[in-house]
Amino acid sequence: MAPKEDIRDFLNREAGCVLVEVTGVAGSTPRDTDAWMLVSKDRTFATIGGGQLEYMAIDHARKQLQGAGAEDRLSIPLGPEIGQCCGGRVTLSFKTVDKPIRAALVARRDGEIARRPHVYIFGAGHVGEALAKALSLLPVRTVLVDTREHELSSADVPGIETCLTAMPEAVVRDAPPGSAFVILTHDHALDFLIAAEALARQDAHYVGMIGSKTKRATFRNWLSREIGRPELSVRLVCPIGGTAVKDKRPAVIAALAAAEITTATLNQALPEKATSPERQKPVKA
Repeated sequence: MAPKEDIRDFLNREAGCVLVEVTGVAGSTPRDTDAWMLVSKDRTFATIGGGQLEYMAIDHARKQLQGAGAEDRLSIPLGPEIGQCCGGRVTLSFKTVDKPIRAALVARRDGEIARRPHVYIFGAGHVGEALAKALSLLPVRTVLVDTREHELSSADVPGIETCLTAMPEAVVRDAPPGSAFVILTHDHALDFLIAAEALARQDAHYVGMIGSKTKRATFRNWLSREIGRPELSVRLVCPIGGTAVKDKRPAVIAALAAAEITTATLNQALPEKATSPERQKPVKA
């Protein structure tokens, strides 16, 4: 886990801090009522949306830390008077973090991370490594998979998981529902095997394969010949990242594909989040 995401490290380092939560929103606002942050004397963890709103929240929280009698709730209009033009209104709560709140925060953070969509990248070559780096900044759980130990060990992507396996198709079978599968190995036959396994899952939110229109057509013919299911290719994204940008450098492909994967996985996750308010309850003092 990247240090910026490690709530335990933050809480262990900061002797005193305040939990700031968005408890009410109306109109256009930077974040919704699932947003929260921690504020200590010198540092912050997470965000409620940035801008003047967050600056005011940090200042208010630090006054509370100093015992300045700051209120434990603020209702802030996001208009010209604070230099923010969203046009809505945000209600914030402020709680000094004690042991019960600390435990609840750790459990809440662990739950948020556990619910992140899984993204499996098959192939730790140049594009696979670049894509893993792009995804490492996003709220997804990225797993870089390869059959070659050297490629995995030389991939330099802090904060992501790696999986060395002789049977990558088995990784597809064991993946949780709602996963994304990105296929870019060193072998077209292996690509086809993994893609067919992923497309056979009706609960995959994204299945993409690096390649071209020709490779896509070849894969469809392979599906028809080998397993008699050419219709599976309809759900395949190939080439990944689209065709609007012609630049084929790994970092460019990775950026375009990361946007595509994020759209597919996080959009699918939104209905569950919206119908599960119990998962996002404010922490009680």
